[in-house]
Amino acid sequence: MAEEKNESIFTKYRPIPKGDKKIIKAWVMYDWANSVYQLTILSAIFPIYFISVTKSDSGNVISFFGHDVINTVAYSWSIASAYLIVALFSPMFSAIADYTGRRKSFMKVFTLIGAISCGMLFFFDRQHIELGIIAFTLATLGYGGSLVFYNSFLPIIAETEDQDKISARGYSMGYLGAVILLVMNLIIVLKPDIFGIVDKTMPPKIAFASVCIWWLGFSRMTFKRLPKYTFGHRQKGARLFTKGYQELQVVAKQVFLSKKMTLYLIGFFFVISGILTVMFMAATFGAKELGLSDSVLIPVILIIQLVGIAGAYFSAKLSARWGNFEVLTALIVSWIFIVIGAYFINSAIGFITVAIFVGLVMGGSQSLTRSTFSKMIPPETKNHTSFFSFYDVMEKLATVAGTFSFGLIETFTGSMRTSVLSIIIFFIIGMIFFTILLIGESGKGKLTAI
Repeated sequence: MAEEKNESIFTKYRPIPKGDKKIIKAWVMYDWANSVYQLTILSAIFPIYFISVTKSDSGNVISFFGHDVINTVAYSWSIASAYLIVALFSPMFSAIADYTGRRKSFMKVFTLIGAISCGMLFFFDRQHIELGIIAFTLATLGYGGSLVFYNSFLPIIAETEDQDKISARGYSMGYLGAVILLVMNLIIVLKPDIFGIVDKTMPPKIAFASVCIWWLGFSRMTFKRLPKYTFGHRQKGARLFTKGYQELQVVAKQVFLSKKMTLYLIGFFFVISGILTVMFMAATFGAKELGLSDSVLIPVILIIQLVGIAGAYFSAKLSARWGNFEVLTALIVSWIFIVIGAYFINSAIGFITVAIFVGLVMGGSQSLTRSTFSKMIPPETKNHTSFFSFYDVMEKLATVAGTFSFGLIETFTGSMRTSVLSIIIFFIIGMIFFTILLIGESGKGKLTAI
């Protein structure tokens, strides 16, 4: 009996076999589950609804707990606040997750925070501005917080040579799932009379509630297959935060002693600042600066997602042939031209044209930056979550820097176009660091770990 118990414990903590198709499918399904937040809430319906709710005859200034602030500035700064909180606390949570082996448990908690907060947006209207902004901030926090634990499974479940492909598969499934739900919601938003809906604010609220249900429902498939424990587990009598901090110190030392990983994380910070700012602020730019209606903006965002699927797979194929840094550098150059083009657009046709190019480079940029970092992690480590927490911190701080600076520049200049043009600076700086890495990797063949 005792031997059976010991065997059960051993099995529980045994490392995950790489290449298991069922586990990989379960991991990919989380992209399918949570990407509806990024599309419906962060990119499409909520930004447009937010502008309509917060806009009045007196202008675009709202009162947030007695303080007057421009509506789009409040929107961008709420994103910045959420990601700042994640950036501050995720390293410690990640270290604890590695020490206890409970990365899936942490992932579940953030999923619940994000999904339930999306459901709370159902009650957001002109009389409840503060509730809407707080719920949106918490939804963003839950989304961003869950990803560090989700991403950290990639080097555990996939062989190094398969990580670009599997990462691209995850993003592609995410884009597809997000499009399916958005199309369903789009029918309700654009044709509410078919369903007998008279209240114009009800269709967007239904969309927010559907994100909550979709995210919680499909993530159950992920949590059912992914292992409860990975590698470590808490020792009896050990202090959780003390041991977690010690784990973090070990990983931090490895990261900062690695010139390659340090350069990559700095370059990634600036590149992703530009990418995420473009993605987060595109809908508000179209609605406020160009005066585009829902019937134009939402279908365009759908196009971006569909094109993003092709972009993710195409970039994975290119990286297999030419190398990760070669393809990433080319994508950054593409982003610079996209931002320049966005500054000059004045019509729906121009917005659609730029959006198509955004979709092409967006999928590849996101999937390839994730898999490139995954390949840098030492294959013998058991602290994958802690390593990815540094990647995650850079991503969240990048979001803070990008969205905060976007709002700050608009506050001082009064022009969103100036804010858009300033994004180029992030891409140029990021490209410098990636170019240094590209030169260093030349002639070495495949990308190697630190």
